Amino acid sequence: MADYSIWVCEYSYVPNYHKSGVLYGAHNEGYVKLPYCYVVIKGNGHVAMVDVGYNDKEYGKTLGDRFGVENWRDPKTVLAEIGITPEEVDTVFITHAHFDHFGNVEDFPNARFYIQEREIAKWVWAMSLPDRLRWMMVAVDPGDIVRGVSLARERRLTTINGALTDVLPGIDLHPADDSHTWGSMWVTVRNDGKAQSQDTWVLAGDLVYVFENIRGSGAAVDADEVYTPVGLAVGSQANLVLATEEMMKQVDYDSHRIIPIHEERLRDTFPSRISKEGLRITEICLGDGETSKVSA
Repeated sequence: MADYSIWVCEYSYVPNYHKSGVLYGAHNEGYVKLPYCYVVIKGNGHVAMVDVGYNDKEYGKTLGDRFGVENWRDPKTVLAEIGITPEEVDTVFITHAHFDHFGNVEDFPNARFYIQEREIAKWVWAMSLPDRLRWMMVAVDPGDIVRGVSLARERRLTTINGALTDVLPGIDLHPADDSHTWGSMWVTVRNDGKAQSQDTWVLAGDLVYVFENIRGSGAAVDADEVYTPVGLAVGSQANLVLATEEMMKQVDYDSHRIIPIHEERLRDTFPSRISKEGLRITEICLGDGETSKVSA
């Protein structure tokens, strides 16, 4: 039994991203492709998403151009590849407020959004600081934060203070404060609906970028494998490592079940295909009765 289908949908990419950005300490080790993706979770009468990407206009476009993003496509085009429209999405979990995760809320008019209270509040605080402290805003579009506050005014934003179990049946939210961002979180799908699940998936947001964050080389320490955090932390890499341990506990240390959405090599682990737009659809699992969106 599987309650939900899960797809990772690429909507753009950075063809040459410094490896040190995805793997702490990987200086002068070249570049990697960095897919920009969001996740679709379908089942139990719901269409949910983890993050919504960004909108390629105004300051969002400025940031995309600054980071070297290519081949951007809107959610209508991307989601059509799995037979879904943005209007069908009823729930969105925002792992953190960086522009490439929280910048497209206007394209989902019927969705309720969930974000950690600390995440949105601390970005409001950071926006108020003097310009000499603006490094903290390096990947944030202030307009996204304002739009998030507007969602609250419309009663379409739920702010969470900590963990939340069964926000949808079998789907839980977990905080990772002062890590990649002030109030990052990850999403756990217990796909058999059981409290002690034997079919758990962790959607890691940017707490994990690539496989090596979970099972990297231990060359620098006395261990065969160590957690090596991502390169960008508004909080601390120590908190990223601790969050990784908590995620691993949830899947009984089966790293295959932690999904890093910026990982190009998901294609080598899960069924996938390239769309006519040149973007990858990766199928993590299929719920009961669902048909594959990556095979004929």
